[in-house]
Amino acid sequence: MCGISGIAALSARTQISEPDVRRMLPALRHRGPDGSGVYLDPNGRIGLGHTRLSIIDLAGGAQPMANEDRTIRVSFNGEIFNYIELREILLKAGHRFSTHSDTEVIVHAYEQYGDDFVQHLNGQFAIALWDANRQRLLLVRDRVGILPLFYTRQGERLLFASKIKALLPLLSEAPRISPATLDQIFTFWSPHSPNTLFEGIFEVSPGHRLVLENGQVRESVYWDWCFPEQGEYLTGSDAELTEQLYELLADATRIRLRADVPVGAYLSGGLDSSALVALIRRHSAAPLKTFSIGFEEKSLDESVFQQQLVEHLGVEHRRVFCHNRDIAEDFPATVFHAETAILRTAPTPMRRLSGLVRASGYKVVLTGEGADEALGGYDLFKEAKIRQFWARNPRSEWRPLLLKALYPYLETAGAQAKTYLRNFYGIGLDHPDQPGFSHLTRWFTTAQCKVFFSPELSAALREDAAAQLTGQLPPAFGRWHPFNRAQYLEAKTLLGGYLLCSQGDRMLMANSVEGRFPFLDHRVIEFANRLHPRLKMRALNEKFLLKRAMAAHLPREILERHKQPYRAPDIPAFFSAQPPAYVDDLLSEEKLGRYGYFDAKKVGFLLNKARRGSVIAYKDNMALVGILSTQLCHNHFIERFSQTISEMSATSR
Repeated sequence: MCGISGIAALSARTQISEPDVRRMLPALRHRGPDGSGVYLDPNGRIGLGHTRLSIIDLAGGAQPMANEDRTIRVSFNGEIFNYIELREILLKAGHRFSTHSDTEVIVHAYEQYGDDFVQHLNGQFAIALWDANRQRLLLVRDRVGILPLFYTRQGERLLFASKIKALLPLLSEAPRISPATLDQIFTFWSPHSPNTLFEGIFEVSPGHRLVLENGQVRESVYWDWCFPEQGEYLTGSDAELTEQLYELLADATRIRLRADVPVGAYLSGGLDSSALVALIRRHSAAPLKTFSIGFEEKSLDESVFQQQLVEHLGVEHRRVFCHNRDIAEDFPATVFHAETAILRTAPTPMRRLSGLVRASGYKVVLTGEGADEALGGYDLFKEAKIRQFWARNPRSEWRPLLLKALYPYLETAGAQAKTYLRNFYGIGLDHPDQPGFSHLTRWFTTAQCKVFFSPELSAALREDAAAQLTGQLPPAFGRWHPFNRAQYLEAKTLLGGYLLCSQGDRMLMANSVEGRFPFLDHRVIEFANRLHPRLKMRALNEKFLLKRAMAAHLPREILERHKQPYRAPDIPAFFSAQPPAYVDDLLSEEKLGRYGYFDAKKVGFLLNKARRGSVIAYKDNMALVGILSTQLCHNHFIERFSQTISEMSATSR
């Protein structure tokens, strides 16, 4: 992976300068510590910047890269995993290559296929391509949103980069936090693409491309999560479909091992990472090093399962242990790299884990992210399935009791418990076909955090976040199976907006480490999307087909283990000992009042509960982390705007 940036003129009278392009690079240095480059169009219409993390063709892959006659230039972040096969096709079509890099494949694929070149790529990418003959800029982001690409308009210039921080040096003033986006984060855990935390700064949405031509910006969709109409699922026996899934996953893993540097893997001890490591062992005889996190809180620690897999698969394993105090001390840096408010501390241990990878001499790791979304692994999907069943007979006394199988800690005896079940899990039960039905309980829980919003912030909100999201769903959404609707919502909110961003790419690249995701190979997703939901979840047995596919390769204990979501300590991380000074400072009545997002008195009550060690509700955990991370974002990017820019520049020298 790398960092890309650039400036494009929106009018004929605007000229782009090289110094301005270079001012964007310091913020991207951690994404590409191995080299950098700048291209400036002779006519001053475009400037491209690049910082390189060298993975493939270490000697010949410098960017921005050009074609033979220098009329096409590319600044590229990511990997094209099928570059070897695509290169052979392009060679036969008459194209000449001067490097062995995957970047050059993009250049010639554009020459061969035009804008549709992206349909031929199997990879994860953010691409800026300048066509000098047509005076045309193309910005493209990968299908599921693994890699970031942000843009904003400043006068007659379009600025774009892999990080929001790279845009800041060219802004005339500090950005402002968007009330609407805060509302989205405190509903879905993430901004609703293309929004970012900051007003006027947007992301190229996953599966989208932007074209700047003749001063106009046009956006189009080239890929999306699509599901069949009911009755149009893949045919074949369970055995045949199991074999097809296994071969797809095996090939997705095989091509993601392509690198001119060592490749490792994350191993959490769950099904997904275990399946991935087993697949790697099939395709590589080289010693494999795996990495994981351990926690002092036993309910969060999976070390026992990790060790079981290490012994079963015969890998060399390293673990980083994360204490509560580590999370509290590292949280400001986590938010700085995430560039958005977050509701959980979970990204912080992930940043420490990527630090272990880098310290071990590795630049690349494969991870199991995406299996739950594509193959039906989340408890949320089970919950929605039970609620759909319950909705067929809302007066049933026993149907809601099925939730006990999902959440054993639920108290279901007595009138008070039954009232709770109906009031919470019965949300929307009278309209089970409404677009957001599967996610109503999560959105409702998260939205309770908004009680801490200041009156001014609440007054600035014009539209309900959930209504806005569901109002923009694809026309076919209502004709999909309810299970598939839940998958789509999960892919478009938590996966793209949080897991792959705040918890994924940003935490990996904070330590110059590239993550690769075989379960998010678009061929795997497209195959999985065409499966009947019963092959993803058989009764309440999640990822049914994946378990069948891996049955011969993993211990029974791992296959039958109940899914344990990855979590990290939230409020206890900050208050089990003396909180760091920044917590008291940013959550002080003065700072809360001055920044203006939250009600200082209500936050004060929450702080008192945390300091006393009182029982903290799930929503209170999210609220406090969300409030603190929002305050940190304001402090980093608004109050200390000029200082942050100066520090980034100084760090890069």
